[in-house]
Amino acid sequence: MGVTALAACPTAVPTAQAAPGVVVSPGMEIRQASNVCTLGYVDPVARVAYSAGHCQADGPVTDRDGRFIGMVTNFQDNTPDGAVVRTDQVISDYEMIALGADVAVNNILPGGRQLVAEAAPPMANGQPVCHFGVITGESCGSIERVNNGWFTMQNGVVSQKGDSGGPVYMPIDNNKAVIVGLFNSTWGNLPAAVSWVATSQQVRAGADVVNVAAAADDQR
Repeated sequence: MGVTALAACPTAVPTAQAAPGVVVSPGMEIRQASNVCTLGYVDPVARVAYSAGHCQADGPVTDRDGRFIGMVTNFQDNTPDGAVVRTDQVISDYEMIALGADVAVNNILPGGRQLVAEAAPPMANGQPVCHFGVITGESCGSIERVNNGWFTMQNGVVSQKGDSGGPVYMPIDNNKAVIVGLFNSTWGNLPAAVSWVATSQQVRAGADVVNVAAAADDQR
């Protein structure tokens, strides 16, 4: 996991039509150009999905069969390969995907749990968590260390290339899980994820910047 740059792209509106029968849900495989990643969180009301920012590429987002599901409207990524990340550094690694009008949307993980963005207990070392990636499936363990907006995991959590962007969550009963992070990469040999709370704050801050810029344009 590295840190050298911060990127953002302008808002784009999906123009292609999704193929009938495409269902978008957390934990599914998504493709952007040659990048294969995992979808992390899906908001069925806003019809917006989230994955890792370093998955972003030109063109539409599709499912594993190449069927259109949406377009990236915003992303941030300051974790390129090859640089060392200090534990006190802030990590940004997310993309927002505006889903096509014709896709079916749900927030159900492959294992059947509903993935929700509700208040979770404050993150702490030793806290149980699970991660789902399209390559490794579901793996569960615990938080190894909480850093500055990101955290590492151990005791059973595994990952491989293609799991990026996948949801990290805390099961809260037999049918529900609360999202706590989006999978990023590895720190040393430990799987690492960006905190969902930190990502949500960055998304809101980005929206505020866009709104301020738009207001300034209106006054010119």
